Amino acid sequence: MRIALASPRIATSVDDGLVQVRALASDAAARGARLACFPEAYLPGLRGQDFDVPAWNAAEEQRVTDATCAIARELGIAIIMGIEHVGHAGSQIAALVVSAAGDVLGMQTKNQLDPSEDAPYVPGEERRMFEVEGLRFGVAICHEGWRYPETVRWAARRGAHVVFHPQLTGSDRTGPVLRTWGAADSPYYEKAMIMRSRENTIWFASVNYGVRYQESATTVINPTGELHAHLPYGEPGVLVTEIDPALATGLLARRFAPERYRAAEG
Repeated sequence: MRIALASPRIATSVDDGLVQVRALASDAAARGARLACFPEAYLPGLRGQDFDVPAWNAAEEQRVTDATCAIARELGIAIIMGIEHVGHAGSQIAALVVSAAGDVLGMQTKNQLDPSEDAPYVPGEERRMFEVEGLRFGVAICHEGWRYPETVRWAARRGAHVVFHPQLTGSDRTGPVLRTWGAADSPYYEKAMIMRSRENTIWFASVNYGVRYQESATTVINPTGELHAHLPYGEPGVLVTEIDPALATGLLARRFAPERYRAAEG
């Protein structure tokens, strides 16, 4: 199956973001992708970073949801949209999943927040699986995939061929200039991508914003933990690549035996 990871620049407004979403989704669809994933909280933007994020409410969330559904339906491509969800307890970082027919398939919230996100967001409480054209997948959002490997294993043990990982690492203002993928002196993020794939024997697809000083590339890792494809550092764009779901056996995830972790008495 051909998938796409869409890495847009930071949106200057919600409407600017929707223009970029349509342009990148159109590029992905024209290149044969059946599913396109966008970065973490792309609309309206991830709060607490070094850029301004527009005001947001339930009406804006619905407008973006409707627009995403219309784009998916027009282009005939399923979309995973990083979005801010207005919940009963407060705002949540989430991934909206829409089918190629423009139907909402569900939403995955970010349940493990980074400490810096405790002020603007509240965590979610449920995990779920999705399926598009026979491709089974879960979603782990940024901090979850870096530091909480159980979020990826949860999906792998339920038959995920791939876990999509919307994230933001880096800045448009300052930061390291990376040149070699997975270099020993680079931030740890790309090494974590390898482990999330290798320790579960599934595909792992991580999509970053197209900021100038990325701390990790938009990347796909194969089920044996090898680099499959990535975008150049510091540039917006769309990574379109074919993955074979049959290679995602989930072998190591299925061998996890939680009953062997009982605390010893005495």
